[in-house]
Amino acid sequence: MKFTKMHGAGNDYIYVEDFKNKITNPSKLSVEMSNRNFGIGSDGLILILKSKNADFMMRMFNSDGSESAMCGNGIRCFAKYVFDHGLTDKEEIDVETGGGIKHLVLKVKDKKVSSVKVDMGEPILMREMIPMLGEPGMVINENLRLPDGINFEITSV
Repeated sequence: MKFTKMHGAGNDYIYVEDFKNKITNPSKLSVEMSNRNFGIGSDGLILILKSKNADFMMRMFNSDGSESAMCGNGIRCFAKYVFDHGLTDKEEIDVETGGGIKHLVLKVKDKKVSSVKVDMGEPILMREMIPMLGEPGMVINENLRLPDGINFEITSV
C-alpha cells in the first residue's frame, strides 16, 4: 500500500489515495497503521477520495478507529498533498468532509503549496461531549480554575 505521512502544526496523519474504494475497513486500518510501536505511528488515517459534490472528499479516522468529521491541520495537509502530487492544478479547491464542504485557498510557491487557508465555518459548541457548567449547549467564557490557583476562561467547540 502506498501512503504518505504528513504533519501540520503537530498533528500527523497517514494519507492514502483510495479513488477506487478498495479500503473496506478504514477504522481497523487506522488503528493498525497509527500504532506508534508496531505501525507507522500517527494521529490517524486520512483517505483521499473522489467526490460527486466537490473537487475531492476527505474521510478522517482517528488512531482509535473512530471517524471524525474534520481536522483543520489534516485538511491543510490534504490540500498540499493533492496539489503537490498533481491530482489538481487549482489553487482554490472544495473538499467534502463529514463537517460539510470546506473551501481551501492554496498559496503556491515554486510549484509547491507553501500554505493553505481553510474556511472552517462557524464553530459548533459542544456541551454533550464535554460536560461543563453554563447554559445548555453554550460553553462560552466559562471559568476554569486549576489546582494551583490559576484561572482561565474557556470556550468549548
